[in-house]
Amino acid sequence: MDRKDTMPLWVFLGLLNLETRKAALVLVSCTLVFGLVFLPLPYLLDDWNWMDVFNWSGMMFAITLWYWLSIRWVDKHSSWD
Repeated sequence: MDRKDTMPLWVFLGLLNLETRKAALVLVSCTLVFGLVFLPLPYLLDDWNWMDVFNWSGMMFAITLWYWLSIRWVDKHSSWD
């Protein structure tokens, strides 16, 4: 039975084209760093709107959580190829 047959859609989409746990962890790290980088931008750039920055950071943190939960699901219910 293939890994794709047993995993939920949200996990499959979260880890699409990622074959190793290391690649998934790199993706989680990048999204977390990007989310943190967006937070101080209003201090550095005067023309940025606070709401835009919080929207971008919030989106990056939500995506980080999604990837992390997807990795956790595969660790508990499946295996990495």
